[in-house]
Amino acid sequence: MTLKNRISLLVSLLFTILFGLASTVIFILYSNYRKEEFRDRLEIKALSNIKLLVNVKQIDNQLLKIIDQNSINKLYDEKTLVFDSNYKLIYSSIDDAKINWSVADLKYLKKNKTFFKQQGDYEVYGVFYDTNDKDFYALISATDDYGKKKLLFLRYTLIISYIFFTCVCWIATSFAVRKIMNPLNAFHQKIKNINENNLDTRVETKSSKNEIDLIANEFNFMMDRIEVSYQKQKEFTAHASHELRTPLSRITSQIENVAADRKTSPDSKSFLKTILSDVNQLTELINSLLILSKIDTQNHENNEVHRMDEILFAAIENLNKSFPEFVILFEIEESENLDTALEIKGNKNLLEIALGNVLKNACVYSDNKQAKVKISSDDKNLIISISNTGTTLSEEEQKNLFQPFMRGKNSKGTTGFGLGLRIVQRILTLHKATINYSVSDINTNLFQLFFNL
Repeated sequence: MTLKNRISLLVSLLFTILFGLASTVIFILYSNYRKEEFRDRLEIKALSNIKLLVNVKQIDNQLLKIIDQNSINKLYDEKTLVFDSNYKLIYSSIDDAKINWSVADLKYLKKNKTFFKQQGDYEVYGVFYDTNDKDFYALISATDDYGKKKLLFLRYTLIISYIFFTCVCWIATSFAVRKIMNPLNAFHQKIKNINENNLDTRVETKSSKNEIDLIANEFNFMMDRIEVSYQKQKEFTAHASHELRTPLSRITSQIENVAADRKTSPDSKSFLKTILSDVNQLTELINSLLILSKIDTQNHENNEVHRMDEILFAAIENLNKSFPEFVILFEIEESENLDTALEIKGNKNLLEIALGNVLKNACVYSDNKQAKVKISSDDKNLIISISNTGTTLSEEEQKNLFQPFMRGKNSKGTTGFGLGLRIVQRILTLHKATINYSVSDINTNLFQLFFNL
């Protein structure tokens, strides 16, 4: 899980939990408040009935029932019982319903003055009223339909609000975190494209000293040090390779002169030819390293347009000069945009080196010293396919195919240093192109070069 998603998830979960707890607390507090408020109403009603019976001599049970039924504050489905000090019922407003009571309840009232309990859907309140002459006990029961409706409304309101604002929070948090993390995403995209060919790339920073800018500044300082070290390493390779070419050229010339001298014995000539072969291989290695260092150090604008078929023909011609026994079979697949696709911006000499290395590689490792070249195009790429028949590479060898000094099992008996394809990849990367290897058929190796249109 990405850091952005993790932050969004944690913030949203925190809000969801806190909002859920707050809603639960609100509901519980209001439920308790409703119960207490209803209890107070029951208490007022019970005491009012007792005071009417005690203080108003002219009132009787029938009149009190009429007053109860027409009371402005009449409770829902209200039922009232009043007892005297002998636990005798002296007033009842109940018709067909009843309140479950016992003498033990009245004795409890005398001791504790009040009680409040739940009986099914009804809430029962009891109160003890002490006068100078007599004691009175009142039990009143009612259903708080109005209060429960408000409590039910509050419950649904909290549930709907919880669902709605939770969804809003998840969406808003995701959007806000994405916006906050945009500088980090830009930072990631910038450094993701950094390679050995663009070590001068730096991340832009703002004047604000937030954490991302601090990281970007430190990254830029690190890239400065890496670029300096890398440039020194490349300069050393380039200078060493250049300086070694001169003595190797003199050694090659002197060996050739001695080998061509009539005074040199046949055994000595054979020995000199072996030495000359080794010197030529060393020269080829140095030339390859020099090409690699030049690819890294040159800042090509690649604004010149060249036709890839012409560069390919030039590479084939140069290859035939050095290896006249190699046979290159050429094919062009006609298409409507082929003429336009063949025009590629880049460095002609480097592209010729890249194509020459792939062609040489295909011929050297073929079983018949032949290679097939096919030029085609699609909507996005110019494709140059180079194939040969011979031993194919294993999956493990394919993973490291473009690494320097990598040679497969099929290289036994052939000369080389494993730098050719590495040079090809560097040149193509410089031209924003790619190369892929695949086994297209049994004992068939296929290299495909893709140039973006």
